[in-house]
Amino acid sequence: MSDQPRRPRRPAKPYRRPKKDPVRILAFEALRAVDERDAYANLVLPPLLRKARENEGPDKFDARDAALATELVYGTLRRQGTYDAVIAACVDRPLREVDPPVLDVLSLGAHQLLGTRIPTHAAVSATVELARVVLGDGRAKFVNAVLRKIAQDDLDGWLERVAPPYDGDPEDHLAVVHSHPRWVVSALWDSLGGGRAGVEELLRADNERPEVTLVARPGRAATDELLAEEAAVPGRWSPYAVRLSEGGEPGAVAAVAEGRAGVQDEGSQLVALALASAPVEGPDRRWLDACAGPGGKAALLGALAAERGAVLLASEKQPHRAGLVAKALAGNPGPYQVVAADGTRPPWRPGSFDRVLVDVPCTGLGALRRRPEARWRRRPEDLDGFAPLQRGLLRTALESVRVGGVVGYATCSPHLAETRAVVGDLLKQFPDAELIDARPLLADVPDLGDGPDIQLWPHLHGTDAMYLALLRRTG
Repeated sequence: MSDQPRRPRRPAKPYRRPKKDPVRILAFEALRAVDERDAYANLVLPPLLRKARENEGPDKFDARDAALATELVYGTLRRQGTYDAVIAACVDRPLREVDPPVLDVLSLGAHQLLGTRIPTHAAVSATVELARVVLGDGRAKFVNAVLRKIAQDDLDGWLERVAPPYDGDPEDHLAVVHSHPRWVVSALWDSLGGGRAGVEELLRADNERPEVTLVARPGRAATDELLAEEAAVPGRWSPYAVRLSEGGEPGAVAAVAEGRAGVQDEGSQLVALALASAPVEGPDRRWLDACAGPGGKAALLGALAAERGAVLLASEKQPHRAGLVAKALAGNPGPYQVVAADGTRPPWRPGSFDRVLVDVPCTGLGALRRRPEARWRRRPEDLDGFAPLQRGLLRTALESVRVGGVVGYATCSPHLAETRAVVGDLLKQFPDAELIDARPLLADVPDLGDGPDIQLWPHLHGTDAMYLALLRRTG
């Protein structure tokens, strides 16, 4: 599978708003925003759905409408690579020569035909009608012809036709079958270090809709309160985690609306818990979150610090993200401070802190379940762009912690260039730092690897692929 963008980025022509199918037009609008503005579906879709629910006219959404629109958007984005291969086999020109809005409509139709239980005739007719409204009659005929070709086989049949043989190029085969760029398949395979079964399980997990996980912030909310919600079940690993079954709406939970609880992946919670549980030598009064935005880990760390009489300083370079951190920490039971500061040029003195968390900017390859469009935007060269920042932030974190204190280096990417390579390079520069075995700090969590660092996985732990290394200053 090619790792090049499938389509040029150019604005769609104006289109008429449909009157008959508000669900599919909303899905189309979300896909256009993702394509045209490099927006993320998890940021674009909620306000569109909220507006549709508040509409008092015939286009007002109910729960089933919202669920279908969500499935159409996320399913189409997750399977974009596979659907591109199928569509390419059904058109007489390269995909780059197909107008992007037409490709979005075709992808929506392909997902309905190959990735849902929508009857074939309904999927084709509804998508062609959408094409008439948003593209015009001429291009609707093209859409109809292509979809009728796609409808001649199911997903397994198409994969046999369009996926390269596994024996010839395993990574290219998996890229088409599981809809990931080839370079991402290769990177994930290297990070897992195992055979075909493990990487296929991971790629499948990336294509599944993740659960919504809440965190009960200590001193402000209890898990029992969250578990009283109809759709709630306990988390797998974190004592503060509660999962909402499909259809659960976090905004409807009182504790979330009031800021006493939040939406936070369980892997993110485990990173904060491991750092808070790591043994330190000497006092334990000052904690630092050096890359705190948007505030999930900071809120949990702040609550844990308050239980011990410690103070958290949360630092975030971008002022608007620092504002999100302040919002997340508002109401914390203990003292804290939020500053807008560059973590590579900090305003605090070296050796000021007992515990430091640095959750560095990265490619986000560990959160492809939640941001499926990210897999198509990232390129291998992005790793080179992040590398200096990641090393600079870890260097500052090690300088900021006192002797006997602990630094947690975290990233939402399992790529070895963003995890062990960064830590290994900094350990060479800091001979007075050592790795701590982080696995005993999460004793109830299985399959954490050979250590001493920790790598979480969607297919093994039901979390994002968070990485954590703990380092202690020894001199």
